Amino acid sequence: MWFIDPADLGSVPRDAVAVESIGDARARRLLEDLHAALTDLFAGRNVHFDWPIELRGTELQKAVWEQLRGIPFGQTRTYGQLAAAIGRPTAARAVGQAVGKNPVCLLLPCHRVVGAGGKLTGFAGGLQRKRALLELERTVGENGAGERAAAEWQGVRDLTQP
Repeated sequence: MWFIDPADLGSVPRDAVAVESIGDARARRLLEDLHAALTDLFAGRNVHFDWPIELRGTELQKAVWEQLRGIPFGQTRTYGQLAAAIGRPTAARAVGQAVGKNPVCLLLPCHRVVGAGGKLTGFAGGLQRKRALLELERTVGENGAGERAAAEWQGVRDLTQP
């Protein structure tokens, strides 16, 4: 779920890219549903990801990641707002570090977190992709279609190609 170029895989922790067997029908169906939802998202349609995710991290990381899940499509939150939401209003930097360790980009929409004043900061996929995702969602939120932003997203890079 990260935006990783094949050349970057060597720098990714091995357990972050581990693939488990998906032999049972329920797991296959979950992956099919996920594929359909991602297709809808990149076509410019409002999608809410609500799949069961086993989160492995510190208590702070897991608290932050659960907050990410609650940021509505088309909206943003600041690191400070997330810090306050988990009861640690002075921990914006620690929250930023936890956001940066998000293991499932898009499912836990870390691209919706911005710096104070709405400044675009940090994103594992790069700020260009973060900007494109936010623009895609903003356009969808405004007109329900998202054609312009979806076209701009395609211009960022076709992630299916090496």
